Amino acid sequence: MLKSVLYTSAALAALAFAAHAQPRDERVVVVATRVVTPVEQVASSVTVITARKIEARQHRSLPDVLRQVPGLSITQTGGAGGQTSLFMRGTNSNHVKVLLDGIDIADPSTPSGAADISKFLAGDIAQVEVLRGPQGALYGSDGIGGVINIITKSGEGPAQFTASAEAGSFDTFNQTAGMSGSYGKLRYAATVQHNHAGATPVTPLNLLPPGQRRNDDYYDNLTIGTKLGYDVAENFDLGIVARYYNTLGRVTGDAFNFLTFASFPSPTQTRIASIGYQTRATAHLVLWDGRIDQTLGFAYGSTITATQDPDNGNSRAIGDRIKIDWQGNVAVTDGQTLVLGAETARDALHPGLSFGFPTTLSRGITTNAGYAALQSDFGHGIFTNASIRYDDNSRFGNEVTWRLAPAWVIEESGTKLKASLGTGFKAPSLQQLFGTFGGNPLLKPETSFGYDVGVEQSLLGDALTGGLTWFHNDIENLIVTGPAPGFVLGNIGRAKTQGVESFVAWQALDTLNLRADYTYTDAIDDRTNLALLRRPRHKASLNAGWQATGELLLDATLLYVGPHVDGNRDFSVPRFKKGGEFTADFAASYRLTENFSVFGRLENAFDNTYQSPDGFLRPGIGGFAGIKANL
Repeated sequence: MLKSVLYTSAALAALAFAAHAQPRDERVVVVATRVVTPVEQVASSVTVITARKIEARQHRSLPDVLRQVPGLSITQTGGAGGQTSLFMRGTNSNHVKVLLDGIDIADPSTPSGAADISKFLAGDIAQVEVLRGPQGALYGSDGIGGVINIITKSGEGPAQFTASAEAGSFDTFNQTAGMSGSYGKLRYAATVQHNHAGATPVTPLNLLPPGQRRNDDYYDNLTIGTKLGYDVAENFDLGIVARYYNTLGRVTGDAFNFLTFASFPSPTQTRIASIGYQTRATAHLVLWDGRIDQTLGFAYGSTITATQDPDNGNSRAIGDRIKIDWQGNVAVTDGQTLVLGAETARDALHPGLSFGFPTTLSRGITTNAGYAALQSDFGHGIFTNASIRYDDNSRFGNEVTWRLAPAWVIEESGTKLKASLGTGFKAPSLQQLFGTFGGNPLLKPETSFGYDVGVEQSLLGDALTGGLTWFHNDIENLIVTGPAPGFVLGNIGRAKTQGVESFVAWQALDTLNLRADYTYTDAIDDRTNLALLRRPRHKASLNAGWQATGELLLDATLLYVGPHVDGNRDFSVPRFKKGGEFTADFAASYRLTENFSVFGRLENAFDNTYQSPDGFLRPGIGGFAGIKANL
C-alpha cells in the first residue's frame, strides 16, 4: 500500500523528479501547485501538451510544440535552431521561467538571462505544462509572464526500444533512438536525438546588396538525455536526470557599410557553436503512510557558446548554475496539503569574449529562498491555492511574492469559475549588472502584479467544452537598454498587458477531436503609450486530430498570428506595423505492423512567405517523411 502511495504521489512530479508510474495525460498537472493536482481543481490557466499530441503533430523542437499555445507568442530568427523569444501574455521574453524536470534551464550568460529554447529537441518529452500569469510565489525570479514545465520520458516495465529516421526539405535528416524500462528496483530511460537542417533560406533577397548571393542557414543538433531511478526501500528512492546538447549553426550576420552608414546581411557566415549540460540528482522519502512526501535535489547546469563573426569579432560566453533545493508536502488533513520548500542557488558568469574583447572577471549571484503553499479542497467543488515566497538575493536584497488562486467547480451544470492574483519579479541578469559594455550594478528587479478571471463550461456529457479568461498585468521597474549593444539605462520602464484567452474543444467522435483557440493581447508601454514590439493583438488556431482507422492517424493545424509592431532587421526603422501570418500544417502516420510505422508531414503547406521577426524569413513549404520502429 505504501509503495502505491509513493508511486502515485510522485508520478508526475517533475520538480521532485521521481515520476515513473502513472501515465501522463491532461487530467493532472504539477506546475500550477508544485504537487500533482487534477486539472479541474486548478484555478490558474494551464495548457497541457502530451507526448501523444507531439507525436501526432510530428513536432521536432520545443518552439514547434509551443506555437499554438494560447497567450504565447513566439519569434524565431529563421528555421531550426534560430534564436527564439517567448512573449507570454504580452510580457517580455525573459519573463518566462522554463523548467526541465525541476531544472531551471535559463542561461546565466545571455544578455537578458532568458531561456533560449531553440536548441531543445522534443523527442524525449513526456509532457509540457504551460502555466500563465505571475508565479513568483511558487517559482521566484523570471515567472512574471508564467512558467513552462517540461517533463521528460521515464521508464517502467519490460525493456522497450524505439528508433526513427526522417528526411525532407531544407536538407533535413533527423534520427532518434531510445530505450526505457525497469529491471528490479531500477528504472531507466535514455534517448539520443540528432537533427540536421543544412539549407534553410533565411535572408530576404531584397536586403542583399546587388550581386550578393544568399547563404542558406545550417544547423546541426546532437542531444543525449537520460532519466534513472532506484527504489532503495519501499518509501525511499533515488533519481538522476541528465541532458547534454552540442549544436553548430552557420547563419548570416550583419555587416556595416561605412560609406552609407547602413548595415546589410553579411556575405560571409557567422559560426555559432554551443555545448550545454543539465543534471539533477534527487533523494525522495515518504513518511507516515504517505502523509509526508519530501524531496532533496541537487542541480547543475552549464552553457558555453562560441561565436565566430567575421564582421564584428569573435565572442564566447560561459555561464553556469548550481542549485540545492528541498520540498516537503504535508497532508495536514483530508483535502489540505501544505507545501514547504527551501532553495539556494548560485548563478555565475565566467570570463569570455565580447566582440573580440576580453570580458570582465568571473561574477556571480547567490539567491536563498523559502516558500509555503496551501492546496485546499473544501468540498462542494471549492478549491484554493495560497502561496507566499521570500527570496534573498546577494545583490539587491530581498523580494516577497504571493499568490491566491480559488476555483469553484459546479458539477451539476458542468461549470467552473476560476480566478488568480499574485505578484512576480525578474532579477537583473549578470550581463545587465556586470556586462563589459555598459552593465549597471545598481539595477533593481523588475516587478509585476497580475490577475485573471475566467469561466469554463462543459456540455453534451463533457464532449463539448469551452472557456474564457480575462487577464491583466502591471509591470514596473522594467530594465531599459540604450542604443549601444549591452548598454543599460536603468529601471525606468513600465508596461501594462491585458487581454482575453478563449477556447472551444469538441470530441466529435471517439476518434475525432477538434479544438479552436483565440487570444487577444493588448501590451502597452506606459511611458510612451505605444504598443510593445512583437506582441500580436490577435492569435487564433484550429486543430483537428482523427484516428481515421486503427492504423491511420491524421492531424491538421491552422495558425493565424495577427499584425503587430516590429522593427526592421537592424532597427534603423525602430517601429512599423508588420502584417499578419497564416500557416497550415498537416501530418499523417500509418502503422504497417505492430512494430513499424511510416509517417509524413507538410509544414506551411500553402507556402506562405512571411518574416518573423522582420528581416528573417520563416521556412516556406516543407515536406518530410520517415519510418519508426517500436520493439
